[in-house]
Amino acid sequence: MSLVLVIEDTLTDREVLATCLRRSGLEVLTCISSEEALEKLRSLRPDAIVLDVVLPGVSGFELCRELKSEPTTAQIPVVLCSTKGTDMDRFWGLRQGADAYLAKPVDQEELVRTVKSVLRK
Repeated sequence: MSLVLVIEDTLTDREVLATCLRRSGLEVLTCISSEEALEKLRSLRPDAIVLDVVLPGVSGFELCRELKSEPTTAQIPVVLCSTKGTDMDRFWGLRQGADAYLAKPVDQEELVRTVKSVLRK
């Protein structure tokens, strides 16, 4: 079973994302900040990361860029999810190294399809 780390500071969004992914047969861990995610990533290697852009402290864009620049995490697919859904936001997210970008509110079927797609790569 694939492990997905969901990094989302809003409780409702975090629960919706995690529940949706669990229902699709994925194992899910959650955290609420980039700092907490980095701490968890010291001891575990998820198969994919679902990452909010607007987070307290270090933004999702910054965290994605950092993860993609580190040899130990560079190969982990990152799906950015954000209320920032303009074409420029998508472009910028992909420039930071994200493997996919979904605008909120996230369509649950699209979320599952996207995460499973990046897991296959």
